[in-house]
Amino acid sequence: MSSARLTPPVVPATFRARFSALRNIWPFLLLVWQASPMLLLISMALRLIRAVLPVTALWIGKLIIDEVVRLSALPDRPVDLPGWWQSDLLGLLIGYVVAEFALAILSDVLGRVVGLVDTLLSDRLTMSSSIRLMEHAATLDLEDFENADFQDKLERARVQASGRMSLMGLLFTQMQNLVTVSTFAAGLVLFNPWLILLLALALIPAFIGEAHFNAQSYSLDFGRTPQRRELDYVRQTAASVESAKEVKIFGLNSFLTNRYRELSESFYTASRAIAQRRAIWGGVLTALGTLGYYAAYGWIIASTLAGDLSLGDLTFLSGSFLRLRSLLEGLLTTFSSTAAQALYLDDLFSFFQVKPEILTQANALPFPKPIRTGFVFENVGFRYPGAERWAVRGMNFSLHAGETLALVGENGAGKTTLVKLLARLYDPDEGRITLDGHDLRSYDLDALRGEMGVIFQDFMRYNLSAADNIAVGRIEERNNRPRIIVAAQRSMADQVIEHLPDRYDQMIGKRFRNGVELSGGEWQKLAIARAYMRGAEVLILDEPTAALDARSEFEVFQRFKELSAGKTAVLISHRFSSVRMADRILVLAEGRVESSGTHDELLALSGRYAELFELQAAGYR
Repeated sequence: MSSARLTPPVVPATFRARFSALRNIWPFLLLVWQASPMLLLISMALRLIRAVLPVTALWIGKLIIDEVVRLSALPDRPVDLPGWWQSDLLGLLIGYVVAEFALAILSDVLGRVVGLVDTLLSDRLTMSSSIRLMEHAATLDLEDFENADFQDKLERARVQASGRMSLMGLLFTQMQNLVTVSTFAAGLVLFNPWLILLLALALIPAFIGEAHFNAQSYSLDFGRTPQRRELDYVRQTAASVESAKEVKIFGLNSFLTNRYRELSESFYTASRAIAQRRAIWGGVLTALGTLGYYAAYGWIIASTLAGDLSLGDLTFLSGSFLRLRSLLEGLLTTFSSTAAQALYLDDLFSFFQVKPEILTQANALPFPKPIRTGFVFENVGFRYPGAERWAVRGMNFSLHAGETLALVGENGAGKTTLVKLLARLYDPDEGRITLDGHDLRSYDLDALRGEMGVIFQDFMRYNLSAADNIAVGRIEERNNRPRIIVAAQRSMADQVIEHLPDRYDQMIGKRFRNGVELSGGEWQKLAIARAYMRGAEVLILDEPTAALDARSEFEVFQRFKELSAGKTAVLISHRFSSVRMADRILVLAEGRVESSGTHDELLALSGRYAELFELQAAGYR
């Protein structure tokens, strides 16, 4: 793993560093555009119309008041309502009122339409961001996923992929409010430019305070990512079908509940402290804005009493100043919130910046079909990132084309590590692995892995149909039911499927409705079927029969021996009754090849293999 991946994440500490996160806004808007250009354009157009409605409505209100005052001052005005209706004096006033009513209806309709468009756009953004995250994660190396710091980064990115939709609404609302503020400000400037300056000065303290507490909230969330992952894990473990049996048998409910309570209380205490400080200081700083508002309001009243402003002007200015104060306060607050949420976007975009190290080289070779000579490990050494001990070192052996090679050894001897290196899930730190005389790195990566039929001991139990559980071995052939059936027959999974209510269409697992749970051995037969479904040149089974009974194990390996004829195969097993049918057996110890040969040859050597064989055989006597 590169040093950049191991560098601990740093929480932005200064205002400059925090607001530098605003650089994420443009890439974020590009994500929104890519999600749905049409919906984005519609939302912007509708918001632009809504932005000018408030000042227009307030101006019409001013005109209504001035017209009412003018009509009231007429010397020969009508004395009752019928008289007013019969006169020709109300035409302009009625026109103003109708216009104001139409604006109110338009504002309500536009509000609902904008809400609908934003909801649809938010859904599209969630989908596209999540898909991009999954696609990028699929390109990364296995060593990334086995690193705790990367797991924290991935968790934060996963949250942001679906949780930053509020930022979209925040940005759009700010753009709309900026247009509205500009229209109100233009009106105030015509009367007295100092009103704008007074208002801005009164709001700055509240803005700085809000920015400070937003940054503190982010720092808390950022620093608590490992604990939040543990919180989610404890909650899932305490109430899931996979863990229910052991939780009940071992009486773990109180332990898990208390652990969850301890973690969540810690989160609550830290969040409460920030919320309390925000509330106290926010109240003090907001009071300054109120003081500025009433100072300006006093000037407006004084100017009206002096005859410099009309009653309509008084209504327009006081209303404009009140709305402008609210809008500016909201803009400054949401600007601070935008900066805070842009910090969270760092989590998403920094995840996209993680690049895989195991890649297909330029002018890569196609995978050989068939394999002519086989694989050769030449002084191969590998150490897992962050580990002091070498998993394998000085590894030298050959895997011949068409050969079935068994790997045996105690836990930690390096058996599964060799499989990971063979499939280029990792690259060696020392030495090299060749295939038909060429370094494994020189082959196309997708083609190489496409010809590896690997079933690990900790295989996935997919909550999918029985057919799909097999089809994942070659997912592009998912609709090829005959191929799925043949793969099931080869692994004897067909005997399991025949007893399912809906056979190949039966949902497996208890996560979803109507799902049927299988035994460990039944799951294992489905997993082995995936290897046959793949139809790969290289077949690798890592402890494939651990959950099978003795009869089923014997039958599976008999099938495996027959069906792997002509293929290059690797078999890992602790059961010597299984590995003895391999063409050749490698005995691994402490990351090295200790001995090699057939079952009979290794017994004759009286070494580790013979010792382990006798220990296992003694258990059956």
